[in-house]
This record gives sequence, structure tokens and C-alpha cells, in this order.
Amino acid sequence: MAKILNVAGLVVGLSALVVQFALSIPASMEAGRSLAGSVIHYFSYFTILTNILVVLVHLAALSGAPRFFGRAWVRAGVAVSILLVTIVYWQLLSALWQPEGLFLLCDIALHYIAPVIYLVWWLTAGTDGSLSWRHLPLWLAYPLIYVAYVQVRAPIAGEVPYYFLDARLNGWPSVLVYLAAMLLTFAFLGRLAMLADRIITGGKPARKGDAIAPNQNSVVKP
Repeated sequence: MAKILNVAGLVVGLSALVVQFALSIPASMEAGRSLAGSVIHYFSYFTILTNILVVLVHLAALSGAPRFFGRAWVRAGVAVSILLVTIVYWQLLSALWQPEGLFLLCDIALHYIAPVIYLVWWLTAGTDGSLSWRHLPLWLAYPLIYVAYVQVRAPIAGEVPYYFLDARLNGWPSVLVYLAAMLLTFAFLGRLAMLADRIITGGKPARKGDAIAPNQNSVVKP
């Protein structure tokens, strides 16, 4: 079952990313951006970056190699991140535009289908009981670095991927409130991930140095 979820997640996520790229670049260039600017714009969305991480974790699970994306705390951090993607999109962004055709399919795949597949896989085969509070700062570093990148890029590109991070449009107080709310939500989800990790594994942490969980039956054995 775990291998099926990995394959499904890989196919859905990678297909949606590729199709979204193929659709977004011409549309972005028609909006006045250069080819390079359009590519950078595409990779400036938290949704895109996080779905790429999801695909990389699925690849690591299928390959069976204990690389960076096979580490338990990385798998959990990606689970928290992709769940945040779904929550923020559902609460703040889904009502702002009505995609059609392939744009709609990609929208559903990247914000709902790929996250659900990944979370089901993580809950059923991606835990190992090793998560603790020391991992929370590592997880929080990802959204913090992303927001820092967005703010540094904003005066150069003249745009921000998400309206709630646009200080010129909303003012810094509003941006900081949104940021604090998202970080608190992220931290709360991280705590839930720790609890789920401990409950699912019966409170038995993995041996020190283990990169692949003992219950990681999605790994393809050589």
C-alpha cells in the first residue's frame, strides 16, 4: 500500500508541476515578464516549492536510499509544510480566482490531491517515533527563509507571490500579523506531527542514526 501511495504521489505531483510549468510560463510572458523572470516567478510560490519537496520525498522512499529526503524529520517537516499549503490556500486564496481547464486540474492536484496522498503515506508508513521539539526550529526555518526571500525579491521584481505578504499593498503591520498567524499554525501542526509520530509508533523512537523508519515498507528492496 505504501509503495502504491509513493508511486501515486510521484505521478500526481510531478505531472501537475510539469503541466503547471508549461501553462504558467507562456501566460507569465504574456503578462510582460521575460522568460527568465517567468521561470523565477514560477519557482517563487510556496506551493510549487513544497510540492517539489513532496516529490523528492516520494522518490527517496521508492529508491530505498537513506539520503537527506529519507530522514524522518525531513519527511515530517514536508508533511507539515504541505498541510499548511492546503490550509492557507483553502482559507485565503481559493476564493480569489476561478481557474479553468488544465489550470483547474493542476490547482486541485497541487493543493489537495498531492497533499492528501502524501499525508496518508506519511501517517501509514513515514513515521518512526524519533520526532521531538528539537526538530521544530528546523521545520520553521523553511517558511521563514521563504518569507525572507519574498521580501528581498519584492523591490527587485516589483511583485509578491501572495497578497498577504505584500508590505506595499497591506503595510508591514498586516504582513507581520499574517506571518505570525502562519508560523503559529505551522508550529501547532508541527506539534501534532510529533504526537502522531509517537502515537503511531507506540512511543518507540528509532535507533540513533536511522534515516529510514522501521515501518517504512514503501522502500523498494534491492
